[in-house]
Amino acid sequence: MELQRFLPYQLVVLADAVSRSIAQVYAERFDLSRDEWRVLAALAKTGTMKSRDAALYATLDKMQVSRAVAGLERAGLLTRTIDPEDRRNRILELTASGRELLRKLVPMVEAREAFLLEALAPEERAQLQSMIGRLTERAQQLERHG
Repeated sequence: MELQRFLPYQLVVLADAVSRSIAQVYAERFDLSRDEWRVLAALAKTGTMKSRDAALYATLDKMQVSRAVAGLERAGLLTRTIDPEDRRNRILELTASGRELLRKLVPMVEAREAFLLEALAPEERAQLQSMIGRLTERAQQLERHG
């Protein structure tokens, strides 16, 4: 086997490179961990979300979300309240400071994404999105069926 041609290896190398370039923004400029960034990104559109939904959206486990939320709450970027429908769950809500941080951070992260995607023609971008979706589905099938 030639490792450099092995698809899982290629995907990990790409994901690591992209993650490091994005981390330069959220970690170095805003002092956020990867998991804190993901929770904030999950909340970016709606501003409020149940913690279990944030975990699913951000592909984090319960403990990762709990630690990230604790850090974000200490920093004054979000609040958490008990979910009246399920007292084991928490409702997360961005604070004004959290919304302001995202107002600054999101354009920087999107600019990095745009820079990466400029390497592809518009039709290649659409194909890439489609291929990623299909490969994700296949990987999930393998996961389910062993």
